[in-house]
Amino acid sequence: MYNILVGQSGGPTAVINASLYGVVQEAIENNKVDTVYGMVNGIEGFLKNRVINMSDYAKDHDISLLKTTPASFLGSCRFKLPENLEDAVYPAIMDKLKEYEIKAFFYIGGNDSMDTVSKLSRYAAKVGEDICFVGVPKTIDNDLIMTDHTPGFGSTAKYVAATVKEIVLDAGVYEHPVVTIVELMGRNAGWVTAASVLARTDYDRNPLLVILPESDFDVDTFVNDVKEALKQQSSVVVCVSEGISDKSGKFICEYGADAGVDNFGHKMLTGCGKVLEGIIKERIGCKCRSIEINLPQRCSAILASQTDIKEAEGAGRHGVQAALSSQTGIMITFERAEGDYAISYGTEDVNKICNREKKFPAEWITAHGTDIADAFLNYVTPLIQGESPVPFENGMPKYLKPAYKEII
Repeated sequence: MYNILVGQSGGPTAVINASLYGVVQEAIENNKVDTVYGMVNGIEGFLKNRVINMSDYAKDHDISLLKTTPASFLGSCRFKLPENLEDAVYPAIMDKLKEYEIKAFFYIGGNDSMDTVSKLSRYAAKVGEDICFVGVPKTIDNDLIMTDHTPGFGSTAKYVAATVKEIVLDAGVYEHPVVTIVELMGRNAGWVTAASVLARTDYDRNPLLVILPESDFDVDTFVNDVKEALKQQSSVVVCVSEGISDKSGKFICEYGADAGVDNFGHKMLTGCGKVLEGIIKERIGCKCRSIEINLPQRCSAILASQTDIKEAEGAGRHGVQAALSSQTGIMITFERAEGDYAISYGTEDVNKICNREKKFPAEWITAHGTDIADAFLNYVTPLIQGESPVPFENGMPKYLKPAYKEII
C-alpha cells in the first residue's frame, strides 16, 4: 500500500487549500496511491490521532471547492519539534506513520513548517525508515529562500493593494490635512507592505510613504517626511510593516507597550500604527488615524489571485510527483522564466531553506527607506493577475466546511 499523509501548519493564506487540493487530487489520479490521509491540526493533531480520510471525503464532496475556500481546511498548529532528534516525540511520530502505512508525508506551510520537514526527514534517514518528506511552500510573507515567490503572497498583494486603493479614495474626500497610517503584516520582511504601491494611480500617488522592516526607523526623520508629504497634498497615506524597528532593533510597537511572544519565541507584533498615530498627533497636530489590516490580508478568498490559485495547486501536485519519484527532504520551488511571465516547478534541499529568511531586496528600497522601486512592480504585477472564481450561493460565498469542525 502507498498511503500518503498531508497537513497544514502556521498561518493560513487565501490559497493554502489550493495546495491541499493539488496534493489530494494528484494522489487520487495516480494509481500508485491507495489512500490520502489528512492531519487535522498538523503534526500536533496527528500525535493525538486527529486524522481524516481525504480519499473517502473526496468521494462525497466537491473538493474542487478547496481551491477557493480560505483558511486551513485541515486546521493548523504552531508546534515546533525539538532540536534533539533523540527526543521521544520522533519515534512516536514514526510509529504513527507506520500505523497508517504512510510512505509519503506532505507539510504545507512556511519557514517553521519546513523546519518540521527537515527534522522528520533527517530522523527517518537516521533510523532507516523509507518515507518521503516533502514541504509544499505557503506564506503571505514571501520570505522563503530559494524560490521566486511563495503561494499566498500574490493574493495578499492583490488584497493589500485593492484595500489601500479604497482607503486612499476614502481618506482624500476632505479638504483639511489628514494622515492615514495603514499597518500591514510583515515581521522581518516587507514584501506585503511593498505591495501597497500597486494602489497608486495617475491621479493619486498615495501611499506617499512606504516603510519596511528592512530599513531602520527614526521618529524624527519620519515626522519630517510626513510634513513634507503634507506639502504635496492634504491627504497623506502611510503604509508601514508591523515589524518596523529603530537602529537599536527595538520594535516601534514596543514604544507603546511590551510585545508578547508566541510558542516559537517570536514577538507578537501589533500596534505600531497606533504608536505612529500618537506621534503624528503630538508632533504635527493634524488629524491622524491608524488602520491595522490584520487577518483579512490572509483570509480573503474573494480577492484571491487566479494566478496564485493555479500556482498553489501546481505546487501541491508537483510535491506528489516528487515523492513518487522517491525525493525526500525537499521543498517545492518556483522558478521564473526570462521574458514573458511563466514559472516552472523545482525542488530544493529543505535543510538549506528552513530557518532562513528572504528579505526585501535593498536595491528595491528607495527615498531613504520610504519608497519602492519600479523593479518591484515588474516582479509583483504578474502574481496578482486574474480574479478569484469563488462560487456564490444565496448571495454569499460558498466554502467547504473545515475538517476540524468534523472531528471533535
